[in-house]
Amino acid sequence: MSTTMSDRDGFIWLDGQLVAWRDARTHVLTHALHYGSAVFEGERIYEGRVFRLAAHSARLVNSARLLDYEIPWTREQIDQATRDVVRANGLSTGYVRPIAWRGSEVLGVSAIGTTVHLAIAPWVPDRRLSVDASDGGIRVTMARYRRPPPENAPGAAKAAGLYII
Repeated sequence: MSTTMSDRDGFIWLDGQLVAWRDARTHVLTHALHYGSAVFEGERIYEGRVFRLAAHSARLVNSARLLDYEIPWTREQIDQATRDVVRANGLSTGYVRPIAWRGSEVLGVSAIGTTVHLAIAPWVPDRRLSVDASDGGIRVTMARYRRPPPENAPGAAKAAGLYII
């Protein structure tokens, strides 16, 4: 298996269709990359089913609305696309990352004129901890940053631009 996320076998659901993993691309001048307007979820796959799929998809749709855009797929369509891409990749356990973003048609803070894209990528994550570290525990620290107050940023949105804090 490849050690990079861009060079893997399998499929990603992208804007309504299954595409080969390596063919899922976006432009470097996409709005989301420059202004943090992407929203995403992190979902676990257990025994071929995505845990709390409807709740995750609903939060994805709501996060986009909090950033003033609509994902052009319903929650139910996102659920079905997620099930389809998990099945296409033959996964019984793993992780799913749905992500919606504003595109590269226009580069400006307002995002007027950009299209909204959606990708759903499932994979089996690499072990993050060695067996020794898992058995012995890990050390955790608190970030010195705090979320901005709700009148400053849509803190309820799981948005790329806010996730750093």
